Amino acid sequence: MELVGKQTWKFNQSIYINSVGTAVGPKEADGPLGFQFDITHKDLHCGEENWELAERRLMEQSITTCLDKVNLSYADVDFFLAGDLLNQNVTSNYVARHTQIPFLCMFGACSTSMETLAVGSALVAGGFANRIIASTSSHNATAERQFRYPTEYGGQKPSTATFTVTGAGTALVSKEKGPVRITSATIGKVNDLGINNPFDMGSAMAPAAADTIKTHFEDLGTSPKDYDLIVTGDLSGIGSPIVRELLLEEGYDLNTRHNDCGLMIYSKDQETFAGGSGCACSAVVTYGHIIKQLILGNLQKVLVVATGALLSPTMIQQKESIPTIAHGVVLERTIEE
Repeated sequence: MELVGKQTWKFNQSIYINSVGTAVGPKEADGPLGFQFDITHKDLHCGEENWELAERRLMEQSITTCLDKVNLSYADVDFFLAGDLLNQNVTSNYVARHTQIPFLCMFGACSTSMETLAVGSALVAGGFANRIIASTSSHNATAERQFRYPTEYGGQKPSTATFTVTGAGTALVSKEKGPVRITSATIGKVNDLGINNPFDMGSAMAPAAADTIKTHFEDLGTSPKDYDLIVTGDLSGIGSPIVRELLLEEGYDLNTRHNDCGLMIYSKDQETFAGGSGCACSAVVTYGHIIKQLILGNLQKVLVVATGALLSPTMIQQKESIPTIAHGVVLERTIEE
């Protein structure tokens, strides 16, 4: 492993994703990618008494599914890296209480999927772990209650609003040969263009995504043509055109190579405003769909850039602007020798 340029880790050793697990709610199951998720639920309670317990169950299911696929148990994992959207990362902390795997709690808002994957890969590459699991989750009802208005209020939302994905995704990472390699990761910087509207996350996060993608290209000397797909986390219908325009101004034309997880997870007739968001958005699309496309050979090399808005209800009430960040990880199909 080496630092390349300003912000990019290049994994010279072979670091692999050996297994993945996903669990989602009803709207995600009804979307265009629904058939690719491991576990689906018919209602938001997911068999639990409240929303927070439902989110916890989703994360636990994604972890057990991931490990069951390769016949491993919690005891076979060295470190557990996870984060979520709730105050004090309670979903991740309470799941870690159950698993009893040595735990590193991380918060990058909706960028947490790639933050945990990047840091976990670095631990494995550096010899500090043999196996890690990286996990994250979100739930529509828990996020709305914390950051905006409880869904039960029936509050009106503008078309710029995004719809928090209900789900969880987990990846198992090691040096043991697997179907997908992790070849590099670009760690983002915090960006803030002064946007303070919690109902327009796409506009707030697009500059962070553009900055990380641009830095990734500069650090590695690559360009859009070197990737089959460059996918952002949850910019959705508002932020996706902005990131493409910002990068075009820098001389990078994403053209047809760009898509957004928030646009991929729902269909246009599902009434999700500008599209999907939340920690689970990039996690379930990456681990449920993109990984499978790499395994099948439909994709060879993908740059996943998960975006996060680092706001809190308190700071928004104080009229503070919204800092944002994006972390990118490159996934490549393992070439058979």
